[in-house]
Parts: sequence; C-alpha cells; structure tokens
Amino acid sequence: LKKFSELQEEIDSKTILSCHSLTSSPPGWRILMVPGEPSIPNYINCLKQALIEFNTSIQEIIVAHWHQDHTGGILDICNSINTGITYHIIKLLHNLFMEEVIGNKEQKYVYLKDGDVINTEGATLKILYTPGHTDDHMTLLLEEKNALFSGDCMLGEGTTIFEDLYDFINSLEKLLKVKVDLIYPGHGPVINDAEAKIREYISHRNAWEHQILNFFHDNIGKLFTETNLLKMIYKNTPEHLYKADNINFSFHLNKLEKDGKNYQAQ
Repeated sequence: LKKFSELQEEIDSKTILSCHSLTSSPPGWRILMVPGEPSIPNYINCLKQALIEFNTSIQEIIVAHWHQDHTGGILDICNSINTGITYHIIKLLHNLFMEEVIGNKEQKYVYLKDGDVINTEGATLKILYTPGHTDDHMTLLLEEKNALFSGDCMLGEGTTIFEDLYDFINSLEKLLKVKVDLIYPGHGPVINDAEAKIREYISHRNAWEHQILNFFHDNIGKLFTETNLLKMIYKNTPEHLYKADNINFSFHLNKLEKDGKNYQAQ
C-alpha cells in the first residue's frame, strides 16, 4: 500500500482522485476503490506499474457513487488492464428510470446494499449507505482498522456538495454513531480526527440553518425579492456567488420541510 500511494502521488492531484487498493481473495488479486476519471493515461500507467510490482491483478472495483470522477475510469481500466476479464464492479443502486451501463455493456454493475460485507484477505469491508452527496452514495468501513473510506461524503479539505441536505445530515449522524478513528476521503488528505471532522460538517450546516430560521423569525409577514433575501442572509458573500447560495438556500428550505419545521411561521 505504501508503494502504491507513492506511485499515486506522481499523478496530478487535481485530475486524479485518491486510489485505495486492498488485497483480496483469491491471494494475489486486488480490490480497487475509486477508479477515477476517464482518459487519464498517467493514472492507467501508474496503476499498471503498481500491479506489476505487486505481481497482482484487479478482481473487483468498488464505486462510491455515480459521478463521473468515480465511474469514468472504469472503461479505461477494463480495456487496458487484465484484458478479457469480466470484473465485479460494485456499487449501490442509483434511482434512475434507465439502466446504468458501462461502455457497450461488456461490463455490468453488481448492486449491493447497506450492511453488506465484502470479505477480503486481511480486511473486512462493510458497506454503509450514506446518501446526500448522491442518492447512491456508499462509504466503506474497514473493520480491522476502524477506518472509513468516505468517498465524497467527506473530503480531506473543505466541504462537499450534496443533492439532498436532509439525507446528507442523516448520513453524517449515522457515521458519527459508527465512531471510526480514521477517514480515507475520495479527495484530499487522510482525516486523522474522524469524530471532530464529522461534527464540524454537521455544525457548519446547522449554523446556516439556525441563521435562516432566525431570519424568518425576525421578519414575519415581510416580503422579499429573491436577490434581497439572499443579500440579507448571506451578508458577507460576493454577489457573483448568489447563484450558488440560492441553490444552498433551497437545499436548506427543503430540509426544514422534511424536518417538519414550518419556517414561514417562525
């Protein structure tokens, strides 16, 4: 793992995600997490070099969620490494009205669910369904190390985006109860104080929620244009960022509705 990570560091961190490799049964095979973006030759070359150095092959690929930076490299790996092998490409079900496909359907996803366990040589991975960032997002608990592969639910630096804030906060609360010691994020450096980082994520969103609720409480019966509303709530934000703030604001309102909080009456 150490030598593999050294190879990884040779790749531009802005174009390639962190890549985690675990020894898998049968002996000499590996599980690959985070297959990365498409059309990144350096990534494929470094992955090939690592597999040669370890005299191993990829048996399974785990995909944290449907975003292209987590699925885009699958086809390149299938076409360039272990050619002719049908991989087990593992993910959770995405709420689509159409089938998820890989390339020309030469490879297919194997769908698992929350609580399923992947047993590997020297490691046990438990799937934790953590929607919010996307509706199909998974994190993986490495039980032997009490460590979490967090995908994009949590990042090594900054905060992450999400599709549903209500689900996102519930997922963070779920991870808080797991009490992991260490987090390996899909982007950025390792998080050594897992509990503190999870609480930081929750507190950050709760602070904005309280600010929004207080604003409505202080302005009962008043009418505002969308722009004026954003200016008053996001006082320290440059106006060119209001579009992004408006999206976040909508996420917070949707969460308040799901929480059963009548913010209009506050």
